[in-house]
Amino acid sequence: MALLDDVKSELAAIDNELPAAKKAQATAMIRFGGGLRLVQRQIIVQAQFDSLEAAKWLQDTIRTLYGHEATLTQVARQTPNGVVQRYLIHIERGGAALALQTGLLDRRKQLVRGLPPEIINGNIAQVKAAWRGAFLAHGGLSDPGKASYLEITCPCNEAALALAGAARRLGISAKPRQLRSSERITLKDPDAIERMLNLMGAPRSAREWTGKRSDGEARGKANRLANFDDANMRRSAKAAAEASEKVRKAFEILGDDIPENLKAAGRLRLDHSDASLEELGRLADPPITKDAIAGRIRRLLQLAEKTAKANGQEF
Repeated sequence: MALLDDVKSELAAIDNELPAAKKAQATAMIRFGGGLRLVQRQIIVQAQFDSLEAAKWLQDTIRTLYGHEATLTQVARQTPNGVVQRYLIHIERGGAALALQTGLLDRRKQLVRGLPPEIINGNIAQVKAAWRGAFLAHGGLSDPGKASYLEITCPCNEAALALAGAARRLGISAKPRQLRSSERITLKDPDAIERMLNLMGAPRSAREWTGKRSDGEARGKANRLANFDDANMRRSAKAAAEASEKVRKAFEILGDDIPENLKAAGRLRLDHSDASLEELGRLADPPITKDAIAGRIRRLLQLAEKTAKANGQEF
């Protein structure tokens, strides 16, 4: 969560955008943070955020750009992980006028369920700002070392489709999906996530996320290699122990009637039960290859099996 907080703080600190981009960001923050409600025939604008900086940005922008006063209230919410703080922006007086100004109500005073066309079809600065506003309102980012994702929870399918279309204009593929009865837009490709963070205006956080992700992947690879090596060692030790037991049984069945080279190979296996075939080959006198030592042990066991069958014994 610390990195997600850093991303939102960096995005909320952007203050050099032109009015059109600020309007796109504010509109997206309202749409994805809560939207419009009709109370006693009055339109109430309300949006909730997990970032105080984001809530303050929207409050200031509503006042300076649209001329309306917004109330900021801190709300404590109980979650399975404990109590969390949320920040509520509430505009009661002038809500209908603000909705029209932002484009969340069209000229016929019908609710725009996604994002206004003038934002989706606007310039690239507006498209970036719309994604920034949606992320500030309801965005999530994976912790480094875990499966990569950048995700925005959307209020409806139309809003998710609007963000998908905006992402395409930025050269990024983002597909809507439904998860636990909520609509979401998700990026999973690490390169696309890094690019989107930069496009939204969080280059510092993008570098930090990429750096920590790379470190996590390096540690994960090292752990996987170590686990692989351990597994190979366990398999080799088990195979050596099984081979030693078979050689011991072969010696019992064959007695002294064993060719000298096969007996020497079998004795090496019994004397060095934990050694690999390559190590046994080096210990032979004279040294031989691991294939040669393996072949002699195999012929020893085949000879014992043939003798056991002839004598009616089990091997």
